[in-house]
Amino acid sequence: MYAQMIKTAGTGVKDRDEMSEEERKFQDRIDAGEKIEPKDWMPDDYRATLIRQIGQHAHSEIVGTLPEGNWVTRAPTLERKAILLAKVQDEAGHGLYLYCAAETLGISRDELTEDLLSGKMKYSSIFNYPTLNWADIGAVGWLVDGAAIMNQVPLQRTSFGPYSRAMIRICKEESFHQRQGYDAIRACAEGTPAQKKMAQDAMNRFWYPALMMFGPSDTDSVHSAQSMAWKIKINTNDELRQKFVDQTVPQAEYLGLTIPDPNLKWNEERGHYDFSQPDWSEFFNVIKGNGPCNVDRMAARNKAWDDGEWVREGMLAHARKKAAAKVAAE
Repeated sequence: MYAQMIKTAGTGVKDRDEMSEEERKFQDRIDAGEKIEPKDWMPDDYRATLIRQIGQHAHSEIVGTLPEGNWVTRAPTLERKAILLAKVQDEAGHGLYLYCAAETLGISRDELTEDLLSGKMKYSSIFNYPTLNWADIGAVGWLVDGAAIMNQVPLQRTSFGPYSRAMIRICKEESFHQRQGYDAIRACAEGTPAQKKMAQDAMNRFWYPALMMFGPSDTDSVHSAQSMAWKIKINTNDELRQKFVDQTVPQAEYLGLTIPDPNLKWNEERGHYDFSQPDWSEFFNVIKGNGPCNVDRMAARNKAWDDGEWVREGMLAHARKKAAAKVAAE
C-alpha cells in the first residue's frame, strides 16, 4: 500500500560478491534480524527507498483524512460523529509519527511536503476515490483500513528502527478504525432495504480500489525483491492481497453483501479464494493523477500549506527568539 510505484536508482538484488565490504556487513545485520538506526551506516538506495516509502505513507495518512473529514458534520448520530472525529484525529497523528521517522533519515518535513505538492511524491491511490454516502465511510473503515492493517502489521518487523516502532502504535489505532468501519457498514447492511442497497453500492465501488492498495502484481513490482532483501518490505504485494481477500470474503458473507466479482470462489486445492485482478490500467491512471479526486485532493493540500504559512513562520520566529534568550542568559 505504502510503496505504490516507488522508484529508486538501484534495480535487482546484488550478489554478495558485487557488494562492498560495508554492504556485506549491512546485509548481515539485516539477515540477523537487527534493527538499523538513523546513525548507522546504510546504502544510499536503502535510505532513498525508506524516504520514499515512509514519506508516501505519511502523505497517505494526511490525505486520507480528507474523504472522511467531509462526513464529520454529516454523520447520522452524535456518537458516530464523535467516533469519526476521533478517527480523523488519529490519522493525522499517524502522519506526524511517520514524518518524524522520515526526518531521522535526513530529510525535513517541509521537503517531504514540497515533494508531495510538486507531484514528485505520491500518496495511496485509494484516497483519490470519493465518499458519496455514509455507507462509504463504513467501507473505508472496513475495507481500506482493513487493507492498511494487512500491510502495516508486518511493517512492525521492518528493518528500520524508527519506522518499526512507529508502526506499533499505529497498528493498535488502525484496528479500532477497522472495527468502526465494520460496525458502520453492518448497521447499514442490517437496516432498511434502502440502507442495505447503500451498503452494497459502497462495496461495489470500493472493492477493486481496495485490492489496488497493495500495489501492482509482483511481476510488475520491480523493486520488491530488493526491498524484501533489506526487510523494508516483509511480504509481497500478491501475498498481502490474497490474505486480504481470504479474510474479507467471510465478513462480507456474514453481512449479506455480495463481492462484485463473478470469478470469486474457494479453491480447495490452494486453500485460498480465487479472485479477479483489478483493472491495473485504472490503477496506473490514478497514480498518474487522473483519478476521480486527484485534483481536489491536491488542491486541498496546497490550500492547507498556503493557509498555514503564517503559523509556521510564527512558530519559527518564537523558536528563534527563545533560543536567543537562552544564549543571552548563559
